Amino acid sequence: MFVYDKKLQYPVKIAAVNPRLAAIIITQYGGPDGELGASLRYLSQRYAMPFDELKGLLTDIGTEASKLFHSGVFASGINSFIA
Repeated sequence: MFVYDKKLQYPVKIAAVNPRLAAIIITQYGGPDGELGASLRYLSQRYAMPFDELKGLLTDIGTEASKLFHSGVFASGINSFIA
């Protein structure tokens, strides 16, 4: 059993609304070189890897907490900038 606590590990504090900065940050979230794209590339490359040990490594890198954590921080920051 677990308890889901919906809060970021590091709180995002935004003082003022800034849509231009939000547009720049969103490219880091879902752009071609963003965190989500990087995670999906690692996960898709694992299917072409002939070595099982390296398949596991690509899976770990693609799903590691820091990649998913970065995505959560970016999403919270963007939401704060445009809200």
